[in-house]
Amino acid sequence: MSENPLKPGQLAGKTAFVTGSSRGIGADTVGFLAAAGAKVAINYRDKEARAEKVAAGIRENGGEALVVGADLTDYDSITRLRDTLQKEFGGLDILVLNASGGMEAGKGEDYAMRLNRDAQVNALQTLRPLLHAGSRIVFVTSHQAHFIRTVDTMPEYLPVALSKRAGEDALRELIPSLEADGIGFVVVSADMIEGTVTATLLDRANPGVIDARKEAVGKLYNVSEFAAEIVLAAVEPVPADNTRLVGDTASFGG
Repeated sequence: MSENPLKPGQLAGKTAFVTGSSRGIGADTVGFLAAAGAKVAINYRDKEARAEKVAAGIRENGGEALVVGADLTDYDSITRLRDTLQKEFGGLDILVLNASGGMEAGKGEDYAMRLNRDAQVNALQTLRPLLHAGSRIVFVTSHQAHFIRTVDTMPEYLPVALSKRAGEDALRELIPSLEADGIGFVVVSADMIEGTVTATLLDRANPGVIDARKEAVGKLYNVSEFAAEIVLAAVEPVPADNTRLVGDTASFGG
């Protein structure tokens, strides 16, 4: 795991919730936040044991962690999640919208859009009563999605890229009202991340595509390195364009 960019105690007294945090980028993100003193909520869809393992690791290191099951596309479960966070935390200082997908088999043609756009907006709106002046929202995406209007992506990833860009656009429409309430919003975008489920599925569909991407750009961030950028986005001043671009963007015209 990469070195935590946050200092011990930096987030003491703060609360944080990260969607899709039972593994990968989300798990490392809650780990960094908890190590900095935040009380964190770990979210899983159907792998409770995996989420409990992440929570156990945090607790063993002296942190506080709550495990909460919810499927972002099941709006009733998000309402129940909000009620649990209200009861346990009282409010949220940091909300990281990390969970995404769209390449899974058997989910239906509209699944990517339902998860990456509709469910993201619903999650934010449902959890918004827990946010307050000074809270920060971080939406996690990829360069392949963020720049999809100007740079083509691999065909296997196109439905995900289009739906994540649609989700980003829909969330950006909420920025004026969020800022009016003193709530910060940041989009964090990076190239493909080594070691993620998405990278694995892409490489399975198109063998060698991740290695080829890595060779083309020189470096791809790993899970832990990208998680470190996400937690920095949660605490550093909001950029003027509400966007934090991670790593090389030359091939995207950035």
